[in-house]
Amino acid sequence: MPSREAERRRARLLAEIRRRLGGELRRHRHDAGLPLARVAEAAGIGRSHLCEVELGSADPSLTALVAVADALGTDLSVRLFPTTGPRIRDHIQARIVEELLRVAHPRWRRLAEVPVHRPARGVVDVVFHDPAARVVVSTEVHSQLRRLEQQLGWAQLKAESLSSAEFWRFVDAPPQVSRLVVLRSTRATRELARRFEQTLRTAYPAPASALHAALAGGAAPWPGPGLLWAEVDGDAVRILDRPPRNVGLGR
Repeated sequence: MPSREAERRRARLLAEIRRRLGGELRRHRHDAGLPLARVAEAAGIGRSHLCEVELGSADPSLTALVAVADALGTDLSVRLFPTTGPRIRDHIQARIVEELLRVAHPRWRRLAEVPVHRPARGVVDVVFHDPAARVVVSTEVHSQLRRLEQQLGWAQLKAESLSSAEFWRFVDAPPQVSRLVVLRSTRATRELARRFEQTLRTAYPAPASALHAALAGGAAPWPGPGLLWAEVDGDAVRILDRPPRNVGLGR
């Protein structure tokens, strides 16, 4: 079942889409010099319903939208635009997140599933905040990586959008924003890390040992953007303090 936050987010998105769509229909109708009643009659829908659609207060069916667009001599196009990745996490990701939150030292304030809105819209898997050191770490957790360049871009955009998150209002002073990726160790991800080592090392240069020490310890400073590996064996998950065997990334 969707959470209350997800329901509120979807309600806001729906209201915004209604408003934009209604405004577009009204603009095209005015440009054509057509009265509301005539367009409604040509489209085969009620005048009051079309009025509500233009005001953004009704949910028109695709059938009705196609009919109105045809009456106005316009084309209707429905598209999905990528933002910063899916909100759905698989069960392995969820277990890695649970272990990551468990091993983090109490100095880190932990926030999970953090929605961001500007400049990018999406959800950050985990945010770690050290108020004393004034460091915020935008953390992405992956059980696998597809479309590497897109994933890197999403992570960067989400980190840049953290200032639009709700918790930012309670941050005392502008912090240093950093990035962390936690990647499940599998044959496929290890091969990807070897194949694109320089690309990943450029984006995430900090050694895994320093990242682990900063996350799990009480005193080590945060070393900057980096990548940690997670080992999953059945129900057991372990956040590694070094890269897997034969992987140079993170050393």
